[in-house]
Amino acid sequence: MIVGRKLSKSYGSLEVLKSVDITIKKGEIVSITGPSGAGKSTLLQLLGTLDAPKNGFVKYNDEEVSSLSPKKLAQFRNENIGFIFQFHHLLPEFTAIENVSMPAFIKGVNKKDASMRAQELLEMLGLGDRLDHKPNELSGGEQQRVAVARALMNKPAVIFADEPSGNLDTENARDLHNLFLKLRDDFGQTFVIVTHNNDLANLADRVIKMRDGEVISQ
Repeated sequence: MIVGRKLSKSYGSLEVLKSVDITIKKGEIVSITGPSGAGKSTLLQLLGTLDAPKNGFVKYNDEEVSSLSPKKLAQFRNENIGFIFQFHHLLPEFTAIENVSMPAFIKGVNKKDASMRAQELLEMLGLGDRLDHKPNELSGGEQQRVAVARALMNKPAVIFADEPSGNLDTENARDLHNLFLKLRDDFGQTFVIVTHNNDLANLADRVIKMRDGEVISQ
């Protein structure tokens, strides 16, 4: 479903990625591991179209997204990709249901339909009684589940997660990992996850190991 070829990225004289090849299949959970500075998050950003490679290309279902205009790329990202980060990036002034609805609003979905979809997702994730709570009224685990619901809002082809359990305690991290498996099993959701958490990495269908900007095994 996703193909990256000869992906390289530099910041000044620092070469962060060195001609990386990677393929992600539909319905697969892939974890990307390696020490700090290995290039994991940079690779995730290139695959997620948040940044452009210095060399190489990224294709989704044979469409080379690297060459899309900024406007077309933003539209593609909104319709096809969900993101989950270590820091949830929820908007503090909005409720859970409003935060989850944001990607649909950007897509142009009307408020009623967006709110119905957001409520369904939050209820599915066990947050049916927290719809009108703002982020500062939610626990860390609840905030991360709101972020998962937001990532799922537009029924993305793939969800990219960067250290999604990095700020969670052991129990909440385990719950999040099991949630990813359930979403894969129930809906065929594709995940690409950067993580230092060995428990999460080992639950994946495939582990890609990186070091010094290169893939050393997959």
